[in-house]
Amino acid sequence: MGFDVGTIVTGKVAGIKKFGAFVALEQGKSGLVHISEIANTYVDDVAQHLQEGQEVKVKIIGIDDAGRINLSIKKAEEQSTPSRSEPVPRRQYNTAPGRSQGMRSPQQGTPRDGGSFEDKLKQFMQDSNSKMSGMEMYSASKRPRRKPK
Repeated sequence: MGFDVGTIVTGKVAGIKKFGAFVALEQGKSGLVHISEIANTYVDDVAQHLQEGQEVKVKIIGIDDAGRINLSIKKAEEQSTPSRSEPVPRRQYNTAPGRSQGMRSPQQGTPRDGGSFEDKLKQFMQDSNSKMSGMEMYSASKRPRRKPK
C-alpha cells in the first residue's frame, strides 16, 4: 500500500514524546502525530490521550522531502464522523407590529441564556453610560481651573 497525503490508515502508537507520538504503520514505516494533531481540544500531556501499543486511526497530512510522514488523529476522526443530513435549526424571530421586515428582533430569551439580546444591550448601555459619567466627573475635578481675564 502506498502512502499518499489524505489517506486514512491504522497504526499502533510506538512511542510518546513531549511534542507528540510516533505511530508504527504498515510496511515498517512510521510517522509522527504532532501534539496539535492529537485532539480537537488543548493537549497538555500526550500520555493523557494516548498509550504505547494503542491502535489508532490516522490521516496522512504530509510527507516531507526526507520521507518523514506527518499524521493527524483529529483529522482522521473528522472524516470518519458522518455529517448531519438534517439542517441546523435557525433562530426564530418575531416581527413586531410597525417594524419593517429588515428590523427584526429575536424572540425573548430563555432564563437559561439570561434574557434577550435587547435586554442585554440595554443593561450594557446603562452600565456604560454610568461609567462614562463617573469618569467625566473624575477627570473634570482633576483639570486645572483657569482664572478669567
